[in-house]
Amino acid sequence: MRYRTFEKHYHLMLLPGIILLCIFSVIPMFGLIIAFQDFKLGFGVWRSPWIGLENFQYMLQMTDSRIIFYNTIFLASCKIVVNLFTPLVFAVLLNELRLRMFKRWVQTIVYIPHFLSWVILAGIIVEMLSLDGIVNRVVRLFGGEGILFLASNAWFPALIVTSDVWKEFGFGAIIYLAALAGISPSLYESAAIDGATRRQRMLYITLPGLLPTVILMGTLSISNILNAGFDQIFNLYNPLVYESADIIDTYVYRAGLLQAQYGLATAVGLMKSVISFILIIFSYALAYRFANYRIF
Repeated sequence: MRYRTFEKHYHLMLLPGIILLCIFSVIPMFGLIIAFQDFKLGFGVWRSPWIGLENFQYMLQMTDSRIIFYNTIFLASCKIVVNLFTPLVFAVLLNELRLRMFKRWVQTIVYIPHFLSWVILAGIIVEMLSLDGIVNRVVRLFGGEGILFLASNAWFPALIVTSDVWKEFGFGAIIYLAALAGISPSLYESAAIDGATRRQRMLYITLPGLLPTVILMGTLSISNILNAGFDQIFNLYNPLVYESADIIDTYVYRAGLLQAQYGLATAVGLMKSVISFILIIFSYALAYRFANYRIF
């Protein structure tokens, strides 16, 4: 009854967010029509010639399309796998620490990169990996030669995955730490009374207790298989590593804003959105099937 008394206030509170959502997310979807046009700025949306699926056909025939789709799926898959297990391992090891003050310091330090933008982190990474940076100085100290990390197609994918893990694994561990807090202490006490070592308690209590959370995070991450991280790659890549670093989002940026191929860029973006939408539905179906997770 009390809820119904203030129901209109709750709806009014939601109104600003709904208006912003419509302005920036719903209304701009009208621009998807550009994907089916030979769009010209001078003609606008209404007078640009209609070409149907020609932009999609051209996209699939380009040699670049195979490269960008492969790079997107490869980088996103590597990030998903590594970002799934690195926070898990970190959370388990952190949970085994007994010094609370040290544990808090470690948590604070590893959380910090998550709150920094890729503009800042990319500047730090570029300085560290330059020919005169600290990494190459250490390499030369041991008798090696300087490596152009940011200009090598062999090194760049590993750099992308590693830097993304460095930025996000601390914050991602919060979910696993919360799951660890939900495991009953009586299980550990009973195991200790029965003579189980800390290693055995971790293997037979901690990890099985985290398994549902791991399954949930893994299935939900499937929806991000086409999101390889535009901000990160845009701030780190260069023409020398397009072969291994160019993804869908960076290609859409270059084709649409730099080369004025608006129809082609919109077609690529639309195709990505449709596939991502299907993957989201699929991932939530798997999450409900294997982890009993549902939104509604």
